[in-house]
Formats: sequence, C-alpha cells, structure tokens
Amino acid sequence: MEWEAMIAVVSAISGIALGWLGRARTVKEDMTKEVEAGATLQTDVEYIKRGVDDIKVDLRMQGQRVDGLSERVTRVEESTKQAHKRLDKLEEK
Repeated sequence: MEWEAMIAVVSAISGIALGWLGRARTVKEDMTKEVEAGATLQTDVEYIKRGVDDIKVDLRMQGQRVDGLSERVTRVEESTKQAHKRLDKLEEK
C-alpha cells in the first residue's frame, strides 16, 4: 500500500503544480492583453487629441477670416453710404 499512497501523493502534487503553472500562464496572457488594450486606447486618445487641436486651430483661423470680412463689409457699407449721399446731391442739382 505504500506504493499506492506514494503514487497518489505524487499525482496530487504534480496536479497542483501543473494547475499552478497553467494559471500563471493564463495570468501572464491576460496581463499582456490588458497592456495591449491600454496601449491601443492611449494611442486612440492621442489621435483624438491631435484632431481636436487641429480643429481648434482651424476654428481660430476661421474666426480671423470672419473678423476680416466683417471689417471689409463695414468699410463697403460706409463707402456705399457716402456714395448714396453724393448721388443724392447730384440728383438735387
């Protein structure tokens, strides 16, 4: 019976060891997947940040264009107003 008991103990210990090694490998694989997912997420966030920064720059440039056009429209309106006054004077004569 000693041999049977020894075989049972060795089998139990080897089963525990194999189970432990399998679990350790699974944990490493899970960690690797989590790190890859985190890196992908960080890359995506950086890409979005750059896109937002580009949009901000474009928006500023568009604002400057609108300001420039607004000034030009104001000048044209003033010029038109003066031209109408001159035309009114010519019509009176």
